[in-house]
Amino acid sequence: MKIILLLNLRANVVAQHFILARVKRRRLCFDLLQSYLADFASNRTSSNPLVLHGQHFGRTVFAMCNYPALLTAGILRLEELQDSSIEDYPADVCQEHRVFMELIDSYPGLLDHLTNGEEEDIIHLGELMGKGASGARGDDTKTLKSAVLKWLVPRGQALILPLSRNIKSDHGFNHEVTGVLLCPAGLDWSNSETKQSLKSGETAVHGDQWPMFLYAGYVYDPEDPWTGLLKSEILVFGFKHIFTSPSSVDKEPKAMRSGNAYLHGMKSVTKGSLAYIATQIWFSLSSSSIFSRTDTVTDSENFYHSILDLLEDPDESKEVVDLMTWWTRRIFPNSSSSQRCISKNSVLSKIQEKCAVLQERAAMGTT
Repeated sequence: MKIILLLNLRANVVAQHFILARVKRRRLCFDLLQSYLADFASNRTSSNPLVLHGQHFGRTVFAMCNYPALLTAGILRLEELQDSSIEDYPADVCQEHRVFMELIDSYPGLLDHLTNGEEEDIIHLGELMGKGASGARGDDTKTLKSAVLKWLVPRGQALILPLSRNIKSDHGFNHEVTGVLLCPAGLDWSNSETKQSLKSGETAVHGDQWPMFLYAGYVYDPEDPWTGLLKSEILVFGFKHIFTSPSSVDKEPKAMRSGNAYLHGMKSVTKGSLAYIATQIWFSLSSSSIFSRTDTVTDSENFYHSILDLLEDPDESKEVVDLMTWWTRRIFPNSSSSQRCISKNSVLSKIQEKCAVLQERAAMGTT
């Protein structure tokens, strides 16, 4: 009897130690989550660090993703990559993993929380970030809806045919001004047949058929599609409105203390932020009333991805570097990254010149 009692006692002690160890591990790994419970109880999630991080990450790195799925798949993939290479995966999976790694690198301690946590905790972390990203997108969509109307004509002038601020049925191809801006580059909006075909929907416009508003001066050169691409005034206005504050649109370009860029220490324009603003302007000009990733009319997700694909294409790196430098100088003129230039005849300039010559010779050898 004594032996049985001792065995039962020992089993109870072991079980208690196991439970306590599990609780301590979970508390250690998820102290971040525990500190947020009070916020959830009072619905004050706007001050939650993960929600705030999701807002900025969605605006500047990648907007179109399911964060719980991204985190769950990313953790599983890290285990798989111990015995394989990311290059062995399809292109879409490689892109997803790149986004996952950028998210991990942008939030200190996040990887430890994910690798030591349970599935429901990982999903919960993803939901917090997703809440931030979707909330920011919704807020930006709402404020840009009316702001864009002021940028359609020169300051001080009024639209001949006014556009409604709350109802978008008269936007898109149903209005002369928004129609010419949304008209795909390469099509002639002044052609009555083209215009009618776009209005009626007979000519379907896909997300990778980029509109005229992306181009500086709204002029497209079919011989050199890069000329003026993603340098239009309306894009600059939209970027300032979202990142440096609405009031900065009419002032000197600088990050206002109340702006998103200042709050998150943003000092340069990112590829993701440029694609994000272009997509927001695209939707604001359209006749669609609800922003949806699966909307086949505006095809917003395809539009966003197609721009991001170009900006991340290694073969377009020279044009992209020049474009991003141009943007950073326009939005953050006082940033060190916008002022940095390579000195003539420096070692770095010589190395880059030699690299360019070698690449040109290699290209000639393959043709």
